Amino acid sequence: MNKILINIFIFFFLTINQVMSEENIMILKLKDGDVKIELFEDVAPNHVKRIKDLANSGKYDNVVFHRVIDGFMAQTGDVKFGNSSSSDFNLRMAGMGGSDLPDLKQEFNNLPHDRGTLSMARSQDPNSANSQFFICFKPAPFLDNQYTVFGKVIEGMEFVDKIKRGDENNNGAVTDPDKIISLKSL
Repeated sequence: MNKILINIFIFFFLTINQVMSEENIMILKLKDGDVKIELFEDVAPNHVKRIKDLANSGKYDNVVFHRVIDGFMAQTGDVKFGNSSSSDFNLRMAGMGGSDLPDLKQEFNNLPHDRGTLSMARSQDPNSANSQFFICFKPAPFLDNQYTVFGKVIEGMEFVDKIKRGDENNNGAVTDPDKIISLKSL
């Protein structure tokens, strides 16, 4: 009888653990393939909640990568001006907008800006992150503890590497940019 209870407990624990871990996994669909992202709710709960809310309501679908700097990062997430299927789409304004939600207070943490890290974009004000984020192509330690790291690519970084790069002479601005096909929770 005790063995049965122990097996039931183990099964229950493994099932709950799997559900909890999948809760913080997202799939970013790009033109070249799917990217699996793990979100770090434990260190950036408000940023993770914002990303999930916007993603699961379809706000990131068709949003362009408006700033992509080779050897540094790919920035996206301007749901106001960067959505290529919206009447508000304006590539020259992409990067200046956000969502209708209030800006977030910073949740700086000790996670490094390594290759594949997702971090929130912001203005000079540390408490101005809203919807825009970037994915690092290479380690960027100069950003550590200054931007909120909220996730990391765990599969499919080769597809992120294929995102069209921007003009080096124009702060990475991209003409005819690639876009997020969709971003959803697993």
